[in-house]
Amino acid sequence: MQEKDTTTLPPKYDPQAVEKDRYKFWLDGKYFEATGDPEKEPFSIVIPPPNVTGRLHLGHAWDTTMQDTISRMKRMQGYDVLWLPGMDHAGIATQAKVEARLKEEGTNRYELGREKFLEKSWDWKEEYADFIRSQWEKLGLGLDYSRERFTLDEGLSDAVKEVFVSLYEKGLIYRGEYIINWDPQTKTALSDIEVIYKEVSGNFYHMKYPIKDSDETIEIATTRPETMLGDTAVAVHPKDERYGHLVGKTVVLPITGREIPIVADDYVDREFGSGAVKITPAHDPNDFEIGNRHNLARILVMNEDGTMNDNAGKYEGMDRFECRKQIVNDLQDMGVLFKIEEHVHQVGHSERSGAVVEPYLSTQWFVKMQPLADEALAMQHTDERINFVPKRFEQTYFNWMENIRDWCISRQLWWGHRIPAWYHKETNELYVGKEAPSDIENWEQDEDVLDTWFSSALWPFSTLGWPNEESEDLKRYFPTDVLITGYDIIFFWVARMIFQSKEFTGQRPFKDVLLHGLIRDEQGRKFSKSLGNGVDPMDVIDKYGADSLRYFLLTGSSPGQDMRFYWEKVESTWNFANKIWNASRFSLMNMEGFTYEDIDLTGELSLADKWILTRLNETIEQVTRNTTKYEFGEAGRHLHNFIWDELCDWYIEMAKLPLYGEDDAAKKTTRSVLAYVLDQTMRLLHPYMPFITEEIWQKLPHQGESITVAAWPSVRTDFHDEQAAEEMKRLVSIIKAVRNIRAEVDTPMSKQVSLLIQASDETIAKELEANRGYIERFCNPSELVIATNLTAPEKAMTAVVTGAEIFLPLEGLIDFDKEIARLEKELDKWTNEVERVEKKLSNQGFIAKAPEAVVEEEKSKQKDYLDKQAKVKARLEELKG
Repeated sequence: MQEKDTTTLPPKYDPQAVEKDRYKFWLDGKYFEATGDPEKEPFSIVIPPPNVTGRLHLGHAWDTTMQDTISRMKRMQGYDVLWLPGMDHAGIATQAKVEARLKEEGTNRYELGREKFLEKSWDWKEEYADFIRSQWEKLGLGLDYSRERFTLDEGLSDAVKEVFVSLYEKGLIYRGEYIINWDPQTKTALSDIEVIYKEVSGNFYHMKYPIKDSDETIEIATTRPETMLGDTAVAVHPKDERYGHLVGKTVVLPITGREIPIVADDYVDREFGSGAVKITPAHDPNDFEIGNRHNLARILVMNEDGTMNDNAGKYEGMDRFECRKQIVNDLQDMGVLFKIEEHVHQVGHSERSGAVVEPYLSTQWFVKMQPLADEALAMQHTDERINFVPKRFEQTYFNWMENIRDWCISRQLWWGHRIPAWYHKETNELYVGKEAPSDIENWEQDEDVLDTWFSSALWPFSTLGWPNEESEDLKRYFPTDVLITGYDIIFFWVARMIFQSKEFTGQRPFKDVLLHGLIRDEQGRKFSKSLGNGVDPMDVIDKYGADSLRYFLLTGSSPGQDMRFYWEKVESTWNFANKIWNASRFSLMNMEGFTYEDIDLTGELSLADKWILTRLNETIEQVTRNTTKYEFGEAGRHLHNFIWDELCDWYIEMAKLPLYGEDDAAKKTTRSVLAYVLDQTMRLLHPYMPFITEEIWQKLPHQGESITVAAWPSVRTDFHDEQAAEEMKRLVSIIKAVRNIRAEVDTPMSKQVSLLIQASDETIAKELEANRGYIERFCNPSELVIATNLTAPEKAMTAVVTGAEIFLPLEGLIDFDKEIARLEKELDKWTNEVERVEKKLSNQGFIAKAPEAVVEEEKSKQKDYLDKQAKVKARLEELKG
């Protein structure tokens, strides 16, 4: 059997071939498993658990790629990294999916019964958990599967019971009859933040209720006339003189004929409408409070499915919206409804089903939020405060917590954590406990389950072993270091994790929370089935590879901002990967037989060598700093500039001179620099593009089993040469200027022309002379003159760079009017730069506040710009003269 080639890359970059089997290699090596090594500092992240309702979307890919990037860098930096995976049972959403499947099979949950239905739900969970793991694999996520959790697993169920019972015993969980948000489609209660408000075109219906034993009427208006069947009062403001004489009297409720009182209450707004409002305590939260103050009856007129019940009289059995149409017709016929006014207003819709939410009187379980919120808010003013990234989202968190309402936590579902409460069959006594009553035959457990977010709120500590406070993982990895999630679930999840963690561990759940935006299509629209604009991340990977998708997602936005998906940009990141592949392939072809032990950086370094090592140092510093700050886009910009512009386009081209030359010592040094720089570059890029970097690194001269556990690059001061960087910058400027001039006069690089360089002083002249080989190689002059006392040729194209002027005598090819116009444009450029920097330096505020190094840099720029301005001006005068 032929041995696999381990030192060369195939001619073509094929991401599918590169990524195939690589994940298995990582898992087999157990590189992603936290070790608990006491010699290492721990670093932990818990994955925001995706719902087991389907496959992952682009938002998941973005979110998890950021987490993977951070965890890979920290692992390479020597931390004991735990990135804990897991999934969420997603009560409402998953039950809806399972019920839809049962409907296709000709059955339903009631026919199956609770136990059999839950078996079907667990089957669904296993099926979709496999899908999710396969997608994590394709993305290359470095998860510790040995610690994978699920919100309904035994340990997390124990944690949920512990929290529920503890809060109940402290009086922070209670059961009561209140107006809640009701989803008639899924037939379950919703918390306030599960209600999405949408602008809807509706109507205001104006009616006159007759006063009993009087010719008078009182005008009221409503957007929901079907609820009038449940009216138990009309309210006016106590100081409204128009209605003072009516308070205490009764009106006859149209259609029902029921008498209801007129009450005075400060809640009523005298300036809105007629100043009188109908009160329906069973169908409106504000009316519920008014009803409590005036001891009004609560008449529920709807069933849980949104149809009218027997309290609706002749409308019983009608859908609520059909009832609305019919009751409007009937009221018009009676002469009670006298005006219909178009009205655009905000209507609540279920975040899960999309159904219009009904305010509904129901007995539910609630968490008393104010004491928990107060503790969490107080923590933000201590050393335990959580660092919000971006900072502005901390205020969003404050605003919500400071105005928080009690949390309705019961859901009328079967899939989820069943509420640990039992009712005695004879006495109706309530028992709440972690274990069922010993005489279970005399008790019935509450049918409802807990809101999915109740268990998710415990995720950072329940996954690590809590409530067992002696759990090794809990002691070592909690609090976690960072949570990365979307800004759209600050209320749903982030805030709840904070107050539950504070209450039950006394600590913050994470040190940082990085909040990213939403991914939209290229027109800025949300992805949706109705628009048909969805993009499956697996399709992107199949076409361009995981590395290209990851790099696009990471570098396409800054923290807290939305990003737009463009296929063209993903393609451009594939081009970047291809560039890296080709540059590495060329380098490896010139390292045949070169081993890790052969790398020797003590030889005589060329200017290009010193420059690339200096730029590598600077890139290491920038990428490390920006990745640590979660500025992935900025880190990516530095990586791209270094790899594409400097390493590939300049250094590798310059390296060809010694590589193809006869000097063996120079050849070895160049190979050593190339091997070292590529190795360090692959390590820097690895958290962003793990597959291609592992593939290339394995072919390079290296030590170690995998780049995933190779040491993160560090700045080497012995390889930092500011002078070389300055000289190289000048050299590149000269080469670019010559190429630009040639392009302007349509003179190809293959055609030799004279090149004259006027150096500003002898030092620069000697520097350029020392690097004559580079200028000759990349400018192709017929003759090259470098001096400090040149006389500018009359018929020559000119360019000015820092420290030098360039002349290309191109008689016969120059349009002097165009050359003058070009130089005038350049003069304007330098004049504007001079004005800008002088304005900055004349600003005393800038001088006083800016670091000394920044001020000195601006002064250096001023000197450089003035020099260039003077040289361009002088050359213009020569041409015009």
